[in-house]
Amino acid sequence: MQLKGEQLAAHLERALAPLYLVHGDEALLVIEASDAIRAAARGKGFDERQVLTAGAGFQWNDLYHAAGSLSLFGGRKLLDLRIPAARPGRDGAAALQEYCARPSPDSLLLVTMIQVDWREEKSTWMAAMAAAGVVVKLVAPGLAELPAWIAGRLRRQGQSADAESLRFIAERVEGNLLAAHQEILKLGILYPAGALNLEQVRDAVLNVARYDLDGLREALLAGDVARLTRTLDGLQQEGEAPLLVLWAMTEEVRALAQIQVGLAGRQPLDRLLKETRVWGARQPLVRRALQRTDGSHALAALTHAARIDRMIKGLAAGDVWDEFRQLGLRLAAG
Repeated sequence: MQLKGEQLAAHLERALAPLYLVHGDEALLVIEASDAIRAAARGKGFDERQVLTAGAGFQWNDLYHAAGSLSLFGGRKLLDLRIPAARPGRDGAAALQEYCARPSPDSLLLVTMIQVDWREEKSTWMAAMAAAGVVVKLVAPGLAELPAWIAGRLRRQGQSADAESLRFIAERVEGNLLAAHQEILKLGILYPAGALNLEQVRDAVLNVARYDLDGLREALLAGDVARLTRTLDGLQQEGEAPLLVLWAMTEEVRALAQIQVGLAGRQPLDRLLKETRVWGARQPLVRRALQRTDGSHALAALTHAARIDRMIKGLAAGDVWDEFRQLGLRLAAG
């Protein structure tokens, strides 16, 4: 079965399919759709989750072993398979086709991919996924539709903005939904519920750089663990809003993930830096960070950031500031 993103919520209210493939060009949409599937799976008794990342050196037999192993808690298990290179390769395609022919009755398989090539969409293995389960293709809104998308996100946090303000945000983020998501969250932190005017939006979107937050981003990219830890400790002691800290860190994580996906697709680095708006003195820092991370590493960090977001919203348990340190160490130390 093939589903559009807007059809997923209604589908998940019914019985779950044995496997799902979620893909799209925007990491934010893939993360949110995957979160919805995971939540639905927990509600249906899939109490254990095992994460598999099909990066360099991944053994596809691990998928069979994970599917065949019994849950530690005697329940059913969600197999969370991430394919950072946007293609499973020959061995992976064969393994997925074989799994589709005989899906595990005690497991639900969730496969996530970002920026899938059109040739992969027409592949035999993806057709097998659609026949055995559900393939969800997430299409980001175009620049013309982006203001309405932003307006919808603002409504979720009890805010609204006029057409000029919505266009300003859309033009500022240049169609990047994850960047738009961060700007919207920031507006929710800085201003109360209600209508926003252009001056408020402009001030929030343009005046985003605080010294400590900039220092946090520099330490993260430079791999300076000591400075990173000191800065996070200082921000916590000063009572900085966790959502702003998450926004600052996620901006860098998002850029690294997007660039690594592009590099895996053999796109030139200079063009990727331009597309992710990495300019001036930030370029050497990002280049250095890219040497410490690979695609699976960066995408795992994005997933970690999404988990912290749920903690901040009270949807998951955990120490937010400790998670900030863990996320920072993951990126800084490589």
